[in-house]
Amino acid sequence: MDNKGPVNAPEFLRPPRVPAWREASFLQSLGPAFGTDLPPRAVHDAHWVARSARLAGELGLADWLAGPDALDVLAGNRVPEGIRPFASVYSGHQFGVWAGQLGDGRALLLGEVDTPAGAMEVQLKGSGQTPYSRMGDGRAVLRSSIREFLGSEAMHALGIPTTRALAVVGSPLPVRRETMESAAVVTRVAPSFLRFGHFEHFAHTAQDVAAARRLLDAVIERYFPALRGEAEPATALLEEVARRTARVIAQWQLVGFCHGVMNTDNMSLLGLTIDYGPFGFLDAFDPNHVCNHSDDQARYSYARQPGVAFWNLHALAQALLPLVDGPPEEASERLLAALEPYKAEFAAAMVRGLRAKLGLVAERDDDAALADDLLQLMAEDRADFTITWRRLGRFDDEAAAVRNCFLQRDRFDGWAARYRDRLAFESSTPQQRAQHMDRANPKFVLRNHLAQGAIEHAMDGDFAEVQRLLAVLERPFDEQPENAAYADFPPDWATEISVSCSS
Repeated sequence: MDNKGPVNAPEFLRPPRVPAWREASFLQSLGPAFGTDLPPRAVHDAHWVARSARLAGELGLADWLAGPDALDVLAGNRVPEGIRPFASVYSGHQFGVWAGQLGDGRALLLGEVDTPAGAMEVQLKGSGQTPYSRMGDGRAVLRSSIREFLGSEAMHALGIPTTRALAVVGSPLPVRRETMESAAVVTRVAPSFLRFGHFEHFAHTAQDVAAARRLLDAVIERYFPALRGEAEPATALLEEVARRTARVIAQWQLVGFCHGVMNTDNMSLLGLTIDYGPFGFLDAFDPNHVCNHSDDQARYSYARQPGVAFWNLHALAQALLPLVDGPPEEASERLLAALEPYKAEFAAAMVRGLRAKLGLVAERDDDAALADDLLQLMAEDRADFTITWRRLGRFDDEAAAVRNCFLQRDRFDGWAARYRDRLAFESSTPQQRAQHMDRANPKFVLRNHLAQGAIEHAMDGDFAEVQRLLAVLERPFDEQPENAAYADFPPDWATEISVSCSS
């Protein structure tokens, strides 16, 4: 009998679908230079903290996740038959400084699975030391795992390309950070966890051009099939990565998302949001906001994110240089030319997104100035980013509500008059415009105080709030009047929450 069970059997009699694990992952298939095979390290007394039923359903794994085997596998206590868990090696720049060899120091690729959405990599984060842990213990703690779980799924619900999170498994295993905490393992899912740092490793640390070329060819074959047959594959790939990166960074800016640690090893080749550490969503709008307490130089502030991404792309271009034929000076010029579309792509994505947030369908030359002036006023008055934009969708009927977000109300009135004049060029009704704007301006985002509340409940053994918050964040654009408290202004104590690289 196969895993599907008898064709006519009632659903409750059919065995749960198990993942179709692949024997070797994408990087493993390229050779031993790309990482190390090793098993995860077990944790004792493993228990569920949270699971994403939505992601499990999308992957076709809902029955398996609810079954008896999933907990042991996702805790790292049992390896499915026929697969070899794998930690990949990469290098990178951290806070603008070359850091040399890095790698999956606390993450382990459990394997690849075939899903209705295509082949997906399943990775355990917090599964123990690897050859790339450096001085670390290879573990993740409960608070950071909950933040990554919620952050990943919240970003996906916002329509932003991201790695996903299937589950969090907890354990009383003690882990020391600033204080002693308990361990957790978060299951991450993505088409690929490839980073800029993979190419940097072979260009600078390993200095292995042959391996870099194998990686380039394989990446294009599997993830960028439209680039097959390009005369200069490296520059073609760089341009496509630049475009994808521009679009995802624009999406971050449009919802007030701060990554916090945009090192080149935390930049996805596929244009995904990857590695949720000291991230955060803006409360009061401060373009210079730094969400990472460890970022003393404010390198990764909200306003600097687009420029940092462009800097990181230059680092990727440098890593690809050995793969471009011709004199180095000419090859470098062609790579730099491949980066230029980033600027136009980012600008276009921002203007397009800001028009949507303003409820504008027709395009006029002064739309960017209208949006910029609103953002400037929001910054001066520290208006709440999410609430202000959401209330703007009710501008026709409840102008006072958005006006109350500002201290300089006379200046807002002046901007509002311009906005009314601009809306006269739109053919939509106020009701249609509100619906359109509500799809661009979320009501619910993962504010730090919401995550902190769920974490504190979980530390007391109550995991229900994590699941409740997940359910809210999975519908960020819906009104959800029953969950209005999750969309309220943050409490005063929220400003005291500190997240760092250990988060």
